[in-house]
Amino acid sequence: MNWLVAAVLVMMTSPVAALAAAPVCSTDKAIFLGGAAPVSVTVEIADDPDERAQGLMFRRELAPDAGMLFIYEQPQSVSFWMRNTLIPLDMIFIDSRGAVRHVHPNARPLDETSIPGAQVGDPAPARLMVLEVAGGEAARLGIRPGMVLAHPALPQKTALARCN
Repeated sequence: MNWLVAAVLVMMTSPVAALAAAPVCSTDKAIFLGGAAPVSVTVEIADDPDERAQGLMFRRELAPDAGMLFIYEQPQSVSFWMRNTLIPLDMIFIDSRGAVRHVHPNARPLDETSIPGAQVGDPAPARLMVLEVAGGEAARLGIRPGMVLAHPALPQKTALARCN
């Protein structure tokens, strides 16, 4: 096998190559790339202060493969709590390019302890989005730091996974 064929094979099997194919995006789907297969979560959008403040409070259930995507006007430091939230949640913190930077699993219902969007020492702690899913869903779906979100609300010029 010559070096050119070997280079093409390496590129085809690398995670970067997997992100090259632009997924078809819609506002009601969060598509995560970088695992064995794309992972899709049906989302409600919370993109204004009132919607973000309400979040998933007072809900008694959240379907598998469903969640709420909090979208901010600009990247910023964020933290969440579970006041008036009756179900455990996984919180997936996403930067402005769509990279999953931190996953907080199984936040406890009704707990008012602050849950930061970045771990101590993170050199780029600003987040543009946070996805909340039912507790345990991030692990079940395989969503982890290093994966990439494809969503039309990300700035497409700088997104790691651009939408088709």
